[in-house]
Amino acid sequence: MTFKSSYDKLWGANLINLAFQIRALPSGSPGYNYIESKNRMKIAISGKGGVGKTLLAAFLSQIFAESGYSVIAIDADPDANLAATLGFPHPEAITPISELADLIEERVGVRPGRSGGLFKLNPRVDDLPEDHSVKLDGIKLMVMGRIKRGGTGCYCPEGALLQALLSHLLLERDEVVILDMEAGIEHLSRGTTKAVDRLIIVVEPGRRSLETAQTISKLARDIGLKNLAIVGNKIQSERDREFIISNLPGMEILGFLPYDPAITEADLANRSLFTASPRITEEARHIYDNLMSATGQTSIRG
Repeated sequence: MTFKSSYDKLWGANLINLAFQIRALPSGSPGYNYIESKNRMKIAISGKGGVGKTLLAAFLSQIFAESGYSVIAIDADPDANLAATLGFPHPEAITPISELADLIEERVGVRPGRSGGLFKLNPRVDDLPEDHSVKLDGIKLMVMGRIKRGGTGCYCPEGALLQALLSHLLLERDEVVILDMEAGIEHLSRGTTKAVDRLIIVVEPGRRSLETAQTISKLARDIGLKNLAIVGNKIQSERDREFIISNLPGMEILGFLPYDPAITEADLANRSLFTASPRITEEARHIYDNLMSATGQTSIRG
């Protein structure tokens, strides 16, 4: 699959236009302004499949929560694993937003799977983070779910609701939002990029991973998102670090997470990942500190 098709496949060009319409609403309407606050930080995480996006999202969510911030973690990868990685019990029981057919019909005006009908371009979503999230250790988790089904196209009722929800989370919520995406930037649009403090592209020491990072970087800049940074994962040697640095010249690098089989062992044994690898935990805290420094915020972690 090409990156153009990946870029188009989830919400598509019609939903990018939705973000423009939301931004053009009258002052005071939902989605008009995003909050400027020392408590807000919006982080989107992308990269090639299997490089460790979800692991980084989980560790950053945990560290921000431990530091006293209100955190919403968003699993926007159709292959949803963030709940399990965060340690939520029975993650398989969490119903993704895209599968709440009654809610989607109520808010958007069209039931998923039905053709035709007029969508509400600005459905009410401000209550969803409280009513349709699960909570653990100071972290709210929302699972977006899959939205594209055969024959429905990209512009569908569930897509309209999810895009409105994402715009609300990024533009209006006064808290930390960490968005775990699939490869690419499908979930972002020109209307929401101004709220993203950092798009973190996770890479591993391999050619395909770096090529993906370069493609994501280009797509991001095409829609005006310039706050890009790199995190290296599965690092086993100084040579791995230098390989990433030399092949991504000019890119800001927030840090490197070491390869540690203890993470895999903990996952297989259904144990907490946050205590499995002190080395990864320490490096994740360095990445957190670098994020805070790069955005001009002062960490409140004691």
